[in-house]
Amino acid sequence: MPWHPRQLTTEQLEERRLAAAKLLEKGYSQVDVARKIGVSPASVCYWAKALKLRGRAGLRQRVRTGRPPQLTQAAWGEIAQLLSRGAREFGFETERWTLKRIAQLISRRFGVHYHPNYLAVPLHRMGFSPQRPLLQARERDEELIKAWLKRDWPRIKRGLDVEGQPSFSWTRQDTRFKGPQPPHGLPSAMRLF
Repeated sequence: MPWHPRQLTTEQLEERRLAAAKLLEKGYSQVDVARKIGVSPASVCYWAKALKLRGRAGLRQRVRTGRPPQLTQAAWGEIAQLLSRGAREFGFETERWTLKRIAQLISRRFGVHYHPNYLAVPLHRMGFSPQRPLLQARERDEELIKAWLKRDWPRIKRGLDVEGQPSFSWTRQDTRFKGPQPPHGLPSAMRLF
């Protein structure tokens, strides 16, 4: 069964390379190994070269280098709890969390500076996703809308049920209340039924 690269951890990737090594050592061709494992022949070619030069150790996962994380997993957990308390509690004007505000919170609380654009990835890993507030007119009056729906809408809807009432659309004729219409192109005098 082929592996699917976007779903694999680093340990699973190493396991896939080692499985390819076993097949190569058994005498399978690189193309056959690529087909069996579900990778490109170029990948198997690269792995075969590493196997020949460094043995199985050349296919094992390497220690990842790079800058160590500035915040621990516990600190990220604390950030999640802080975010759930709301933005107003930390001195912001609205409850809306933006990446810039989260970066400011982390800087104040932990003394660590993160660029706002970087924060999207770790926040997504913690289960947060971008939320956009619904746009509503400032003049919107919910009580007035409820009253309109209760008082005026039934009268308007009843008016639509009357046959021959013109459509509210000026772009097309409303044919809902006029009975069956002839097929397109036939004059109304040539009704099929």
